[in-house]
Amino acid sequence: MLAFSGMLVNRLKTKRQTLIGTTVLGLAVFIDDYLNSLAVSASMKNLTDRYRISREKLAFVVDSTAAPVCILVPISTWAVYFAALLEENNAVAEGAGMELYIQSIPYMAYGWAALVVVWLVVSGILPDIGPMKKAEQRAQAGQPIPPGCEQVGFDTSDLPETSPARGLMNFLLPMAVLVAASVYYEIDLLKGALAASIFTMVLYYWQRLLSFGDLVESMLTGFKVMLHPIAVVAAGFMVKEINDQLGMTPYIIETITPYLSKELLPAAVFAVMAAVVFSTGSSWGVFVISLPIVIPLAQSMDMSMPLTVGALLSASAFGSHACFFSDSTVLSSQGSGCGTMDHAVTQIPYALIGGALAFISLLVLGFTLA
Repeated sequence: MLAFSGMLVNRLKTKRQTLIGTTVLGLAVFIDDYLNSLAVSASMKNLTDRYRISREKLAFVVDSTAAPVCILVPISTWAVYFAALLEENNAVAEGAGMELYIQSIPYMAYGWAALVVVWLVVSGILPDIGPMKKAEQRAQAGQPIPPGCEQVGFDTSDLPETSPARGLMNFLLPMAVLVAASVYYEIDLLKGALAASIFTMVLYYWQRLLSFGDLVESMLTGFKVMLHPIAVVAAGFMVKEINDQLGMTPYIIETITPYLSKELLPAAVFAVMAAVVFSTGSSWGVFVISLPIVIPLAQSMDMSMPLTVGALLSASAFGSHACFFSDSTVLSSQGSGCGTMDHAVTQIPYALIGGALAFISLLVLGFTLA
């Protein structure tokens, strides 16, 4: 990632080009939103400081290309997780979860809307709004970092330097192995990630970039980062079991069905679940509980399953993007070197614009495909 940004240094000559370059780099890191939030921000913040771009705008660009992009790519941690959940909740037969996920990508309205909004912002078509305008005025006055903000982002100072060509190879080859191995194992990203990780360790060790001990320690550090979201997901499965024993799913279906039309279902699912994820900050755990309710409801109304899944994933991405204390919000702000609340309040107007576009799109799709 650092090598890629290093290659951009001599090619990006203006503020707008730097913002567009950051967006492109964010799109390239589609595997996981955690990796995106940490790596892209750490790689680009020195360059954005040079052109007096506020850390808040950097965090917004990074966050906008994290979860909203990950849901649109079938080879991502989000895709694998939700594909498994779809099979678990009988939306499709076993082994067909990824196929349904791929069919749902065109209907993941918030992912597409967020990309449109961030592109309009970095292109200068959509102006700075509210708190973001103040942050940019401060940056233009020579202070891109918010006052009093402790710099606790991802530290890249101790990483060994490599030539740009070798660094780019070290980024692209593991990604290529990840994609190839995942396809070889029938879109099994767990096996693909394992193959790519082993390949990366061998590649770096062969070049003597890191010792074997450092490579193993890096792998264990990656595991530690994922412990919190795994714990949240595990708790979600516990609540799901309780809901099943209480009979919550049939009760909600019988209660809501008389008042909810088939045409309004996708937009309603997006609005309700987006509010839940925004208020809880759990973009993954909530859907362990909600899928057993939404999927049977859509089936009872004979609603398009790809459209329903698209609405659910849109809600998840919006909640992860807009929530003030979600994982991606915290990681994007930390990686970019600004306060979490500084990032949250400057980003929320743009997230709401994307949410409104997604809601309208799902409303139109509901009436079109019903």
